[in-house]
Amino acid sequence: MMFQKITKTDLSKTTILIRLMVGAVFLSEGIQKFLFADTLGAGRFEKIGLPSPEFLGGLVGSFEIICGLLLLIGFFTRLASIPLIVIMLVAIATTKSEVLAEKGFWEMMHGSRTDWAMLLGSIFLLIKGGGDWSADKTLTNKWSIKQS
Repeated sequence: MMFQKITKTDLSKTTILIRLMVGAVFLSEGIQKFLFADTLGAGRFEKIGLPSPEFLGGLVGSFEIICGLLLLIGFFTRLASIPLIVIMLVAIATTKSEVLAEKGFWEMMHGSRTDWAMLLGSIFLLIKGGGDWSADKTLTNKWSIKQS
């Protein structure tokens, strides 16, 4: 029963577009946190004042890679979107609040457009699931046949 709730999805064929966008961006960003740790991983986390930047850089990068891959294939889409939503909320709170305070609303909105797109795309996938062309749909169909 829990498995069905996690893999449940609608039959929308266009959900794959959101999955590909969100999954590819998170996968790429996660890889870059390891390739360019000084500027995009631990170094960036240290610069913005997060505790244990080396640990957090690796943790966030790993979640972005794993969850990004899961979204790309549509496997446990709803579950994979949850850590990505948390990552984006923390990213917006830690990096954009300072911009808002120092440079104003429009500068903050300009600088956070990708953050908002990734946050809303992840929320969309949490609500809708992986869509028609996803591993989730295949698993749900197999599970339903097995239960019959």
